Amino acid sequence: MDQNPSTTQEPKSETFKTLQSSISKLSGSSRTIPCNKDFHFYFNFQDFKNPVQEIDQNSQKLLESIGSSAESIFSKKNMKFVNDKDDDGVGYDWLVNFNDEVFERFDASVDEFKKIRNKQEESGVKVMDSMENDGFQLVQNRKKKDVLGSESSVGGGESLGNLASGVKVAMGTPKAKVSFHNASIRRPQDEYKILVNNGNTPFEHVWLDRSEDGSKFIHPLEKLSVMDFIDKTISDVEPVRPPPVESSSFKHVQDVKSLKELAAKLRDADEFAVDLEHNQYRSFQGLTCLMQISTRTEDFIVDTLKLRVQIGPYLREVFKDPTKRKVMHGADRDIIWLQRDFGIYVCNMFDTGQASKVLKLERNSLEYLLRYYCEVAANKEYQNADWRLRPLTDEMLKYAREDTHYLLYIYDVMRRMLLSSSTDPDCPEAPLVEVYQRSYDICMQLYQKEILTDSSYLSIYGLHAADLTGQQLAIVAGLCEWRDIMARTEDESTGYILPNKALIEIAKQMPVTPGKLRHVLKARHPYIERNLGAVVGIIRHSMQNAAAFEPVAQKLKEEHIEMMAARNARNGIVEEATDVAGGESVSNAVEGDSFDKEVGNFIAGANQNIKLDGSSTMKA
Repeated sequence: MDQNPSTTQEPKSETFKTLQSSISKLSGSSRTIPCNKDFHFYFNFQDFKNPVQEIDQNSQKLLESIGSSAESIFSKKNMKFVNDKDDDGVGYDWLVNFNDEVFERFDASVDEFKKIRNKQEESGVKVMDSMENDGFQLVQNRKKKDVLGSESSVGGGESLGNLASGVKVAMGTPKAKVSFHNASIRRPQDEYKILVNNGNTPFEHVWLDRSEDGSKFIHPLEKLSVMDFIDKTISDVEPVRPPPVESSSFKHVQDVKSLKELAAKLRDADEFAVDLEHNQYRSFQGLTCLMQISTRTEDFIVDTLKLRVQIGPYLREVFKDPTKRKVMHGADRDIIWLQRDFGIYVCNMFDTGQASKVLKLERNSLEYLLRYYCEVAANKEYQNADWRLRPLTDEMLKYAREDTHYLLYIYDVMRRMLLSSSTDPDCPEAPLVEVYQRSYDICMQLYQKEILTDSSYLSIYGLHAADLTGQQLAIVAGLCEWRDIMARTEDESTGYILPNKALIEIAKQMPVTPGKLRHVLKARHPYIERNLGAVVGIIRHSMQNAAAFEPVAQKLKEEHIEMMAARNARNGIVEEATDVAGGESVSNAVEGDSFDKEVGNFIAGANQNIKLDGSSTMKA
């Protein structure tokens, strides 16, 4: 006999109502519990002390039970509840990390569920039979039943959509995203004894010569011409696509011996492809976590955390050698990371990202080039993975290899296209020269360390829209300076010390006691907790020096009004054009990007032109 749907839903509805009511009562009751000095006073009385201790014991047992269960559910050995009676923060940190783990896994399952649902709607083929009744499936790093009912590793196999389209899937069925901020990973600086100079002084390029007057560093490219790198000949032999990643030779370089062998192979090569994986979380300047290198016959992945000190001495010369071509994609940041972490300066580089722009391809991403030239659909879920993780998963290693595995072939094809696309018969190599010139300019960049100045706080995102008074702006400046000092000293990212949003909220509320400061913060910030007195002192001191910030605050308000007026004017033009076009939108992503850049330039220019007293440095 069929059940009445309304009958089956009723118990759930009643349960939620009861739960909501209980939570509401609990929240209301919690406000009556004494805190701080009052708590310690009442704790002297047994009528208060006994139930509190009983609650504490029950809570301890509950958390220990949750931790033990989590070890089997999450297949992790470090999930047991850890508490320190002398430091409440230890237990609190464990609970926060545990909640992060649960929510990340839930988000991953939701993402996978949505993809499967979208695939089902697009293909019209039902692929949800093997899912649980509620449609969700826990994603773990072990074998599971895939959506077709057969057993496969997470991330393995091809999806229905990809099989139907005939496009090879380099990474297989997308696996759940790896968090970019994994709180359980020990900092590489501590794990591998990485030392960096975060001082508030310009970065020293110790591997470069200085000019005769000592005013600037001389990049080795300055002695070379772009034309030295260009091969104008077009071979009659068609470029040969490399075999799939799975059937190619691969070496994971994790020790000095392997690094030495890699250096020897690169010295014998005429060209190689390069890419880097980077992470900015919990370090002031950021860390290069991985280096991928591919020759015509082999892929290498170098652990740049374990081998950070040795990479420069072994690889610096092959990257500098102008006779060896380095193929990279979107190398703007990779170039400065190589300089900052390893003292490596690149000569003779071909950027496939710049080539895609010169060829005016539909898109410029590596993901697009892989699909366009190689018929490979790369799984970009790991693009923002936390590459500090060790050991790396098989899926992460495979993704990293794909970033360079096909690059030399893409270079071959693009070079032929560039040489055949010129409209100038007198200079058929003009497009190719353009790509090399752009790549040359990228290599000529020199890394610059972020320096704290009196106006650095003006670059904080959201400051214009915050509509702050001079007193509040003074607090922003004071906290910005404290945050910067802490981040440099502890080698932490400023966002980890104190996020911009929280900093602006503190400035708005202006808390002058530790209790009020805790109340303002919506989340726990370890460095704030450890320095409550100092932070409150900075707030109080800043409030007394507000007069100097009043003109700046007024200037920011005027600029914000101008920015909003410009945006409204643009929106009005778009709406008017839309009406003229009969309701068809004439706006596009390019226009949006252009406006955002204009606003960004406006803000940057304004920040540079505002003195501390609010006056302008712009010439009439």
